[in-house]
Amino acid sequence: MSGANEPSTERGTVAQRVADVSFHVGSVPILADVTMDVRYGEVLALVGPNGAGKSTLLSVLSGDVEPTSGTVALAGRDLAEWRARDLARARAVLLQANQVAFSFTAQQVIDMGRAPWIGTPESDDDERAIREATAAADVGHLTQRGFPHLSGGEKARVSLARVLAQETRVVLLDEPTAALDLKHQEAVLQIARGLAEQGRAVIIVLHDLSLAGAYADEIAILAHGSLVARGAPGDVLTESRIAEVYGAAVRVLPDPDTGRPIVIPRRAL
Repeated sequence: MSGANEPSTERGTVAQRVADVSFHVGSVPILADVTMDVRYGEVLALVGPNGAGKSTLLSVLSGDVEPTSGTVALAGRDLAEWRARDLARARAVLLQANQVAFSFTAQQVIDMGRAPWIGTPESDDDERAIREATAAADVGHLTQRGFPHLSGGEKARVSLARVLAQETRVVLLDEPTAALDLKHQEAVLQIARGLAEQGRAVIIVLHDLSLAGAYADEIAILAHGSLVARGAPGDVLTESRIAEVYGAAVRVLPDPDTGRPIVIPRRAL
């Protein structure tokens, strides 16, 4: 996608910085001393077993959850210093639950992505941004349908179109492929790669380790709220580490076409 809000920050520089972040619910630790950088021009996949803290970390990065301790910065400024409207112009968030309180059409939900730009010169790009986002998410045939009446996968794709229409420099996606079929899973990750190639920072929570291995520049593995490993997919996705973190025996094989790691469970007959 292109337009007036095209990222100007140099690829490879830090978009967001998390320093010694912990988050507790009561006395229960959800995140423990997580430190990491997110860079422009890269796709960072957050993976780990259920309850590892992936979605909580994404919420901390988005500013929707305030950490119990530690700091989170966006573009060199503490998230607490950002006004809500400015934050919405800097980062877009796709949550796991794609719910809307009222009976909006899919088109109206997509249009919401342009709300942060009302009253700015960027609003001149609304029509183009919405058109491109609708095409990229493959939801043109759904625009006149009521959002509550869409299937889970259709809601996910319409919600993705809303995020794309927002045209922010940082994009946070929480399990965007969970409700999608094979074709649209691949399409979403291809979109994420395209955003990174434009210079945007993309952080995406995934359960499918093979998808993460295929499309991410770097993978961060979380377990019990801690950052276990981070690096290139081929370095991070090892059989021994996956077995230790997930408690499941796997095979890690190179994709015949790309050389990227494919993770499959070891199955007994």
